[in-house]
Amino acid sequence: MVAGLIALLLLPLAALAADSGVDPEQQAAWQERLDKAAAIQAESKARQAEAEKLLEEKNTLCAKKFLVNDCRKAAHREYLKSTSENRRQESEGKAQERAVKKEQFAAREKKRAEDTLHRDASARSHQVESIQDRQATEQKIAATRAEKAVKAAEGERRKAADAAKHQKKLADHEARVAEKMRDAEQRAADAAARGKARAEAKARARN
Repeated sequence: MVAGLIALLLLPLAALAADSGVDPEQQAAWQERLDKAAAIQAESKARQAEAEKLLEEKNTLCAKKFLVNDCRKAAHREYLKSTSENRRQESEGKAQERAVKKEQFAAREKKRAEDTLHRDASARSHQVESIQDRQATEQKIAATRAEKAVKAAEGERRKAADAAKHQKKLADHEARVAEKMRDAEQRAADAAARGKARAEAKARARN
């Protein structure tokens, strides 16, 4: 049962340690000091209550004595002495509590600053990665466009070369056809001339 209670008490400390990022041992040490500070304050309050009760009892007893005022003054002096000591003890407990809370606040602020730095570093890293990714994408797009432009230029050159080759074939074909036509015309002219010469020769022979 005791072990179970201890485990239950440690659960809040473990959760707090996880939230603040502080070592659980440090959290346990702080809790121990806070418990001591609370115990000191509780003890001082209890003693103060006892002192007030004792003063009331002594005042009641003093009323039955001959020197009532002297008795009450003495009782009040003892009360003031106890009150002073109780207040000093209570102040000590509060000072210890403030010291622990100050350390806890400093630890939280340190953790918050570290988290902020980590977030800023992560944001900067993410920003750099985004810029690099964007640049890589832009470079890839530019390379793709350049490759397409090169391929398009090569295609145009091939088309121009094919067209020039085709035109040359047409020109060569037309030149051959023209040459054959000239040859045919020349042969026809030669044949006509020979036929005319034979006819003229026959005509002279008849005359």
